[in-house]
Amino acid sequence: MRLQTLFLLCLLLSVAPSDANLFARSSHSVVSAANRVHKRAVKHSAGLARDLRLALGGILLEQNSNVGNARVYCVSSPNGGSSLTNATTPNNPTSPATASHPTSSGSPASSASGSSPTNGASASPWKLSQNFQGTSFFDGWDFFTQPDPTNGQVDYVDQNTAQSSNLIEINDAGNAIMRVETTPQVANNRKSVRITTSKTYTGGLVIMDSVHMPTGCGTWPAFWSNGPNWPAGGEIDIVEGVNDYTNNQATIHTNPGCSVASSDASKLAITGTLVGGTNCAAAQTGNQGCGVRSTDSDSFGATFNSNGGGVYAMLWDNDGVAIWFFPRNSIPSDITNNAPQPSNWSQPMARWAASGCDPFKFFYQHSAIFDTTLCGDWAGSAWTGSGIPGQEQSCAQRTGVATCADYVRNHGSAFSEAYWEVKSVKIYQSS
Repeated sequence: MRLQTLFLLCLLLSVAPSDANLFARSSHSVVSAANRVHKRAVKHSAGLARDLRLALGGILLEQNSNVGNARVYCVSSPNGGSSLTNATTPNNPTSPATASHPTSSGSPASSASGSSPTNGASASPWKLSQNFQGTSFFDGWDFFTQPDPTNGQVDYVDQNTAQSSNLIEINDAGNAIMRVETTPQVANNRKSVRITTSKTYTGGLVIMDSVHMPTGCGTWPAFWSNGPNWPAGGEIDIVEGVNDYTNNQATIHTNPGCSVASSDASKLAITGTLVGGTNCAAAQTGNQGCGVRSTDSDSFGATFNSNGGGVYAMLWDNDGVAIWFFPRNSIPSDITNNAPQPSNWSQPMARWAASGCDPFKFFYQHSAIFDTTLCGDWAGSAWTGSGIPGQEQSCAQRTGVATCADYVRNHGSAFSEAYWEVKSVKIYQSS
């Protein structure tokens, strides 16, 4: 070993004689000299560099390489339109339609510290990116004020109007409330609220915890997401139903080319039931898309509310898009501990596999959305319908009012249950 050390010192003198003279100076100079020698030696031989590290031990210092930041996407005002004309995926080499993993726009939310596992929860590959809860719930949402694209009898209002009209608040439990106007009679439309996240995401895990959702004849609430240039960017309806329905329906709407492999729930590995067809293209199905109805009678409406609500989770990754519902007394501990692990959950209520619908071609740059419309294309057309779970009797028969529009205009007190009470919305990205 002594001979090896002497040999290496000789090499030092031969490679950099001027540096060798510095060894008589301070230890700082020794480190500087050694670093300069190390750099020169690396150019000549990787083996020599290795030997220098062995011989000089802690004198030589190594630098760690920096890891590049992930690409992000951001839009200032999400497109809420519903035109089917020439809807195509943008021809952009950086389009998230070509992504192979989830990404999120903007910086992580300031409350993202809650993403760390607690109470002994095992590590999760999902890290909190956006968190909406408590007194700051409405921060990071845009209030949609355009005409309702689904032709409902509502006027969506801005945040100031919603606050002054007592349509939104944070209640004593710290939950966000979003109501529909209950004035006894209105000339035409009722005020309502539709909010959209300011930041967008491509792929991810969205978890929404709600205590109460709007219910009753004439109502059409939804928690969903969509991308730009609808339906090119895709639409994922996580929670949706009308009137007195008790079973949630989750649906996707896409450009042509997306489909479900089978109508058999067992083959799809889901707990729900496919409704409609297997073609998910909005333009080719009259905007029907591919819907899945939950078999849980407490997954929507009045029964959801009486059970204390629950949690909906939407996973969007390379395997496709999947949706779970967990009643209040069956929420996995990894969700409550902010360390979600979908791989440990039971079968989802709905799933659209990547094999039939590429999740990063047909879906990208989504914003999450809450809204409550009245009547409109679905609730209005279902006014006289019956035979759906929760609506065994039609709303026309139940209310004695012939049309949904007349009911909305003249029975404001009937909409006292038409409100969202949301504990939180958390959007995770894979680490």
